Amino acid sequence: MNLASLDLNLVVALRALLQERNVTRAGQRIGLSQPAMSAALARLRRHFDDDLLTRVGGGYELTALGQALLDRTTTACDLLERVFASQAEFDPSREEHEFTLIASDYAVAVFGTELARTLQAEAPGIRLRFKQVPNEFIDSTGSLLSTVDGLLLPHGIIRGFPTVELYQDSWVFLVADDNPEVGEQLTLDDLARLPWVTYQRAYDAPAARQIATLGIEPRVAVSVDSFQLMPLLVAGTRRVALLQRRLADELDGLAHVRIMEPPYDAVPIQQALWWHPVHMHDAAHMWLRETAARVAEAVEAGRPTIGSPPS
Repeated sequence: MNLASLDLNLVVALRALLQERNVTRAGQRIGLSQPAMSAALARLRRHFDDDLLTRVGGGYELTALGQALLDRTTTACDLLERVFASQAEFDPSREEHEFTLIASDYAVAVFGTELARTLQAEAPGIRLRFKQVPNEFIDSTGSLLSTVDGLLLPHGIIRGFPTVELYQDSWVFLVADDNPEVGEQLTLDDLARLPWVTYQRAYDAPAARQIATLGIEPRVAVSVDSFQLMPLLVAGTRRVALLQRRLADELDGLAHVRIMEPPYDAVPIQQALWWHPVHMHDAAHMWLRETAARVAEAVEAGRPTIGSPPS
């Protein structure tokens, strides 16, 4: 299909119609009269050869195609807005801008806090928004990355997108201080025998695969979508949890747990900022990538970043 032959205004109208499921409200949302919105719906129906909206009782519901187009249209509009918001020059000391990064609570605690401090010190008009990693991100990584500024995620889970290398980390285990079943050193038998607290998403996939190759099938007692809650769910129990070393050090003292070395040569963590090629030459995004790399260098070296509190 020739993009030049399309009226891209219809994309905006389509998003409003699919989200509002009402011609009048959709028109009010994008500043069109009810007749103009009805005309747009008629054109869209001819284009897709589908009703998109069908009357059910006193309201409208999306057809199967309309439902399929809902997420795609939202993604397309977000991407178009980012394309036309691109800048040739960017002055961080003067700009008003918001960057959105998808990240786990681990990535925010270890890296995001340092990045936020640096942005506050160097670019007070810049806002930073963190969003939780969605469950389905592996199946729709391209669509997801096209609508945000980046994804903080280690290597080994996704591939095929540009990255800014950040810092390295390693895995450790947590057990309760008063767990009598674990001696001074954790053993593979302990991991096979004890109940686990696990992160419920695919974030730790490389580590989970390695444990499987050792013939260990974790007996999951609790799963949680927050790495920072794991120490609290281990303390005072027989449970064991796998956690990133940098986060474990940050949380040390929060709960009565012991940090223990894995009883095997655990796969390392290489954290990265993943981004969509659409951002390649955008001046604002280039500045974000350069700043992220600089902050990561300080994190890797254990140096304070700009705006860090005194140690």
